[in-house]
Formats: sequence, C-alpha cells, structure tokens
Amino acid sequence: MAMPDDDIFTPHRTHARPPFGDAQARGKVIDQDGREIGESAAHPQFESFRFDFGTAGVNPFGSLTREQRIARLEAIAKLLDVAFIVPGTRIRYGIDGLIGLIPVVGDLITTAISLWLVREARALGAPWHITARMLANVAVDGVVGLVPVAGDAFDVMFRANVRNVRMLRKWLDRQPRL
Repeated sequence: MAMPDDDIFTPHRTHARPPFGDAQARGKVIDQDGREIGESAAHPQFESFRFDFGTAGVNPFGSLTREQRIARLEAIAKLLDVAFIVPGTRIRYGIDGLIGLIPVVGDLITTAISLWLVREARALGAPWHITARMLANVAVDGVVGLVPVAGDAFDVMFRANVRNVRMLRKWLDRQPRL
C-alpha cells in the first residue's frame, strides 16, 4: 500500500490539529452495547475525585512547613536504617541493609537516597560544616557498603541516615525560631 503525498511530513506545511486533551482530539466513548456515552456520564461515581496537580496540597514535594520536612526526613531515615528487627535479637535494620544486598546497584541506590537527605538538610538551612559531616557519613556508608558481606553488616550497624538526621535535628534545635 502506497502512502499518499498528503501524509508525508513537510516542514513548511502546517497541520491544523487540536491540542492534546482537547475535546475534539478524543474520540467518542462507547459502551459495550455500542451506544455513545456522554463525557460526564462515563464514570459518575468518580465525579468527586478530581485532582489538581498544580496545588501544593497534592504535590508531595510542594511547599511543606519546616516541621513537616523534618518529620519526613526522620521517617525516611528510620525506614532506611531501623525499620525492622531481626527476630529473637535486638538488632535493627532497614531497607538500606536489604537493598544493599544487591551488589553495587543496591549500594548506589541507597547512597542516592542518602544524598537526597543531605540535600534536604541543606534546603532547611544546615551550614556547610553540618552538611560536610553528613556527606562524610554518606561517603563512609557508601564506600564500605560496596564490600560484599562485611559492608552490609557495616550498613546495619553504622546507620548513617539516622546519624545525619539526628545531627540535623540537634543543630536545628539550637537555632532560634523565626
């Protein structure tokens, strides 16, 4: 089947297409019996569940208060370092220790998450010396974590993320409230 000349792309020719998502760009909604359904009648039970992703309330990375950001950092640090307990012992570990069992890739993933925590600390106003100590903890955790078995045991015991959030919290508690 040969393509007509009208379908060949030419840079000087303009195509009058409606914008994506426009009512004309979408086809008819047909039910299983072949009848056309109106736009509002397609899913009446979901009419109240409209999302506006432009608002900060829906965006998880939107404008949060200082306390909300700190609480989020603490929750992520606990999940990474101390979320679970080895049965019959008092040894706690997190998903950092589990993901770290995947050679190289797992340690890179958890190091990236830890670096995001440091970035958030910097966004909260942490000075360079606190940020440098946090980066040193992440570097030690990441480099030693690359060693196959001993590195994973070190990850479980060192808990770089909990240390970093504790250090950040201690510094923030000494700062005057505005």
